[in-house]
Amino acid sequence: MSATQSSPQNTTPRTAVVTGGGGFIGAYLVRHLVALGWRVRVVENCARGDLGRLEPVKGDVEVHEADVRDEDALTVIFKGADVVFHLAAINGTDNFYKHPELVLDVGVRGALAVAKACERAGVFDVVWASSAEVYQTPSVVPTPEGAPLMLPDSLNPRYSYGGSKIISELIAFNYGLEHFQKVQVFRPHNIYGPDMGWKHVVPQFIEKLSQAELNPHTGRHVMTLQGDGSETRAFCYVDDVVRGIVTMYERGEHRAVYHIGNDEEVSIAHLARALGETL
Repeated sequence: MSATQSSPQNTTPRTAVVTGGGGFIGAYLVRHLVALGWRVRVVENCARGDLGRLEPVKGDVEVHEADVRDEDALTVIFKGADVVFHLAAINGTDNFYKHPELVLDVGVRGALAVAKACERAGVFDVVWASSAEVYQTPSVVPTPEGAPLMLPDSLNPRYSYGGSKIISELIAFNYGLEHFQKVQVFRPHNIYGPDMGWKHVVPQFIEKLSQAELNPHTGRHVMTLQGDGSETRAFCYVDDVVRGIVTMYERGEHRAVYHIGNDEEVSIAHLARALGETL
């Protein structure tokens, strides 16, 4: 499904709940849903999310400070909603290594709480955020949705996040098998955009380039890359991602997985040059 397709405007306002609505992708999704005319409720405990991201729509959303593992609290918040977009998770490589138990606890218990709360609250449509981490190193690129999911090493805390997402997908598709009318999983790939933080390729390159030293002989600023720069990525802008999420929900199938990303590969060297020219 193309992430650049836009979903049709709703004539009758519907209600969506976004867990993790203060996160990077979550906040963009909340603002996009508001722009489409949805009523939006946000579940956020501010452990990693930032409600300041919702400042442009603060008068248009309900914010509920709750832990995504709290099934009772979620049940109350979910009542009357048409769909729950479940994005809450503990992300970040540092957390994978330093707090793997928390990553797993929020990922797994949060997914179970969302599934059970939806059933108790009478919500039949649920959209789950997964991750490209469920593949680790896929054997084929571009990678189809049906590629095998992989947990390379259960002893390595690095895989606490990818493992929690695999379990979350199992919960999504099987726990509510008889309850959900529409359950979908999306796997975002290489998302970038304003306010994403600095621990990602694009903002890291911007930071490095802004501090790069001038070579007096060439008149150019110099930044060192790992490797030869030939490694490629396909980056997807966050606005396209949230349009893709809503398009998936509006037009996608029940019990289906969708990649959301971009199929235009660029080399790391090209990325560095393009950012340097822009700066």
